[in-house]
Amino acid sequence: MRSRLAALTLGLYLAVALLACSKPPTSSDTSQSNEASTAAPGAAKAPAAKAEAPKPVAIPAGTVLTVRLGEALGSKISQAGQTFTATVASPVEVDGKTVIPAGANASGTVVDAKPLGRFKGAASLQIKLTSINVSGTDYSIETSSVSRAEKGKGKRTATMIGGGAGVGAIIGGLAGGGKGAAIGALVGAGAGTAGTAFTGNKDVVLPAESAVSFKLEQPLELK
Repeated sequence: MRSRLAALTLGLYLAVALLACSKPPTSSDTSQSNEASTAAPGAAKAPAAKAEAPKPVAIPAGTVLTVRLGEALGSKISQAGQTFTATVASPVEVDGKTVIPAGANASGTVVDAKPLGRFKGAASLQIKLTSINVSGTDYSIETSSVSRAEKGKGKRTATMIGGGAGVGAIIGGLAGGGKGAAIGALVGAGAGTAGTAFTGNKDVVLPAESAVSFKLEQPLELK
């Protein structure tokens, strides 16, 4: 009788033990197992490689920047030290790639302005570019100066100054017609003489939207 009771008790115990072993793991057990596997040595993913930063682009000295004036400048209406705005009229390329797009903002300064009659009857205007904005970044630049003078009626000259052999290059924005009408320019090996861009026959005037070309005197590095 006792042996039968003992066998019955042992059978129930084994049945309960088998039932417990066959029970699926709980969610907490699963999450702990996952955490353990995640924290296992060597299981962490290697950090993604950083994208290589673009290399700086160097625009060599001597490159010509042609801009369109944002305002009128003149021997009588401008003053030395005055700043002016402009936009790039022709894109600048390096190795076949556009590095300064047309429409980029630029600024410059009036180096000198003398109205007619103040100095031996001659009117003169001298300007240069000082900065350019490329992809939201302002860059200081050194360019040759463009100088224009008028010595009496009908005698008008335009000269690009600096950097050895200069290049005269000024295109008039007004020529008795609408804005932006070009009236030509002459490029020379020395300090060249360009087509005139005057209104009237006394003081030097460069109307708004006149296209003026400057030459870089120092290389420009774009980052």
